[in-house]
Amino acid sequence: MQVESSRRSNKDRSDTTRAALVAAARALFIEKPYGEIGTPEIVAKAGVTRGALYHHFVDKQALFAAVVDAEAAAVAVEIERSSPQGTAPSDALLAGGCAYFDAMAVPGRTRLLLIDAPAALGHAEAKAIDMCHSASTLQYGLSTAIEAGVLPPLPLGPLTGMISAAFDQAALDIEAGGSRKD
Repeated sequence: MQVESSRRSNKDRSDTTRAALVAAARALFIEKPYGEIGTPEIVAKAGVTRGALYHHFVDKQALFAAVVDAEAAAVAVEIERSSPQGTAPSDALLAGGCAYFDAMAVPGRTRLLLIDAPAALGHAEAKAIDMCHSASTLQYGLSTAIEAGVLPPLPLGPLTGMISAAFDQAALDIEAGGSRKD
């Protein structure tokens, strides 16, 4: 008779610890700005040691980058879900824009991604994370619209940057109490 072991592998324990750190940090970084949170608070919320934190992340900034990456990925998932395969390019762009604002309405997310991320990580790293997620989704949508003749052939990189910046500014304005309808 073979007895099943309830012991978890080192990888399982490591993945669980890393996920706990990211979840705890996310909760704290959504609640208050990056600069107001210390590593003791993060590890206490995660229920792990500081050694565990530094085993998985070089420093608080690296943990913050992991949180920003996860949040940016969540925004991209919402945008991509809004336009199933086969959606007309113009409809996909409109649905994606609405989905972006829905995703950014998650409490604290706008500040985390659009204010704290560039301040704590630097503009280049925050932009690189965005480009891996929602900006690449936007770029794909714009490319599809250009190929379909819905939009004139414009330089894709600058067009993506301009529209992304406009959406980000609108998200900040909405966060500050502006009208989403406007």
